[in-house]
Amino acid sequence: MRKTLLAAVAVLPLLHAGLANAQDIPTQTLKIALRDDPDLLDPTLARTVMGRIVFAGLCDKLFDIDEKLNIVPQLATGYEWSDSKTLILHLRDGVLFHDGTKMDADAVKYSLERHMTMPGSSRRAEVSTIDQVVAVDPLTVRITLKTPTSPLIAQFTDRAGMIVSQKAAESAGKDFALKPVCSGPFKFTERVAQDRIVLDRFPEYWDAKNIHFARVTYVPMTNTATRLANLQAGAIDLTEQVIPSDLEAVRKNPKLRIVESDGLGYSSVTWNTAHGPRAATAIGQNALVRKAFELSIDREAAIQVVYAGAFTPTAQAVAASSPYYSPDVKPPARDVAKAKELLKQAGVKLPVTFTMMTPTNPDVMQMAEVLQAMSAEAGFDMKIQATEFSSSLDAADRGDFEGYLIAWSGRVDPDGNLFNFVHSSGTLNYGRYANPDVDQWLDQGRVETTVPARQALYAKVAARVAQDQPLMYLYDPKNIVGMSVKISGFRPISDGLIRLQGLSKAP
Repeated sequence: MRKTLLAAVAVLPLLHAGLANAQDIPTQTLKIALRDDPDLLDPTLARTVMGRIVFAGLCDKLFDIDEKLNIVPQLATGYEWSDSKTLILHLRDGVLFHDGTKMDADAVKYSLERHMTMPGSSRRAEVSTIDQVVAVDPLTVRITLKTPTSPLIAQFTDRAGMIVSQKAAESAGKDFALKPVCSGPFKFTERVAQDRIVLDRFPEYWDAKNIHFARVTYVPMTNTATRLANLQAGAIDLTEQVIPSDLEAVRKNPKLRIVESDGLGYSSVTWNTAHGPRAATAIGQNALVRKAFELSIDREAAIQVVYAGAFTPTAQAVAASSPYYSPDVKPPARDVAKAKELLKQAGVKLPVTFTMMTPTNPDVMQMAEVLQAMSAEAGFDMKIQATEFSSSLDAADRGDFEGYLIAWSGRVDPDGNLFNFVHSSGTLNYGRYANPDVDQWLDQGRVETTVPARQALYAKVAARVAQDQPLMYLYDPKNIVGMSVKISGFRPISDGLIRLQGLSKAP
């Protein structure tokens, strides 16, 4: 088996970082609002979409995706499979890390092995089938796998494909996230928790000619009204999220514009079924009770209330636009009578009381309140525990939750939306759901290479997860980005990241 990806562009000399003269050096600052403060700025440990947006400016990846979800070169110029378990990567020449050291095969080997072995790695499940990484020569890497792995190249379009400076990582140790060193277009300058993350242009960036800002500042703004007010006032240039109820206000402003794209992810409730003492609830221990909760909810009505009907109800992890979407797994219609019947069948005491951990974003809180009101009609007493987002992730890691309302930004391959969450070894399987059939199907989904074979496996996963209900999927969101009309070159890509290459601002 052989498949090769060729570089889209020739490598250009890096003389003066590709700039003709000093007059071409950018001077502007780009200000981007984020709906949450990112977690750790370490590609091996990170797990939030806000972190991914910052990493888009800080850390290049082996590969990226384009507007049509094609995999395209970035740090790697191409790849080939010499057999089903041997991947050869060809690297871009002349790439430097922000500390001046070379991004080469040794750095790729170090970073992949770091993902595989570092305590607390959030990438471990993504690269778990890698057996050995060999630096063949400075620009060639050979990866030997334990089993054939269909999603591997897709994994390298995200944090598993981010390469860090070995010198900086070994020097900083556990504190690397405080001053990360990668090879992206901007280098880390400072971070003030809950206030700002500042990156400055890296003059030696391999594609410097496409970078038109001297600095980018990411500003966490959890309150939707605050983001809207700052966008309207010109205090920020771009916000990565405009909620649907604010769309009209943005569209009426001649100084602003909206760019929409379909997303790859979902919003869901994760149930604690087997992670510590807080799993010992009626809803955590009984799938009938979880199914009753689902039947008490009208997804379309909830989306209408909170998001003006802009999002799509779903009952599975894979978006309807994906070839791996299972048309047989659909959101059930609300049926309060059936929900009450299931609770009676489960033999639980009414009301069924539990706590839903909910990030403090106003729209997410409103969604929790809608779920609370709807489920009460069927016999549930749902408490809402408002929790700052990073703290909620820490609590989920500890199993310190009963239900958790959280979203996932999504990946191009279905493995990226499923394996980490419902495989028993998944690093984001917060509720510790374990089903041997699901494990087997997900493992096989990584081995199979044809779309029909993988479709059949992921359909089985979707059906079993809908039956067991370790997660209750709610809706597929859209990426709705608001920005100044002075901003040009923005590329709407379904993963929702803000790519800075080609982005510019008129005076």
